[in-house]
Amino acid sequence: MEERLVQREGHFARRLAAVSAVGAVLLGITGCGFAGELGQVRFPADPDVYRFSSGDGVNIEGVGPLAVRNVLVVANEAGTEGSLIAAIVNNTDDEHMLHIVVGESSGTNLEILIPAESTVSFGDYPWLQDPPVIEGLDAIPGSMVEMYFQAGQSAGTVEEVPVLGGCLEYLDGLEPGSPEDSAECPVDEELQRAP
Repeated sequence: MEERLVQREGHFARRLAAVSAVGAVLLGITGCGFAGELGQVRFPADPDVYRFSSGDGVNIEGVGPLAVRNVLVVANEAGTEGSLIAAIVNNTDDEHMLHIVVGESSGTNLEILIPAESTVSFGDYPWLQDPPVIEGLDAIPGSMVEMYFQAGQSAGTVEEVPVLGGCLEYLDGLEPGSPEDSAECPVDEELQRAP
């Protein structure tokens, strides 16, 4: 009787271990998929699918064959000039021109050639390209500016893009014509007093 009980316990332990292993594998597969959907970019990028933008910029949808991600402008204090910060993905076999028209009053038109099967990123790291400068911006840091984006045969889209200042530490030096150390960001007295 005891021997039969030991065999049953051994059989039960093996089944429990097998079920636990299968459960752990399923949890790993489905758990990663669930959490990863919040900010994961799948390659090749589909420009018609919204993706969470973990940065300060916005993702622009409806730009034909291109995926335009994390777009923002870093403006000087007066809001007269700004640097375009973005990542532009081309997963096609052809190069495409991205056309950007900035605001109604600026009259600035940018044309950026995006090579086939590549990503062009603008920023302040050695591996990034220097940002294009938007002259006549007319948008101070903390505001939004309307920009039109178009590529390929798409009709294009107009989106509001955030305008930030170079006073933010991680954007230091990105505003056009700025010294390496920009001024400190203005502090809202009301926000400082909030509990």
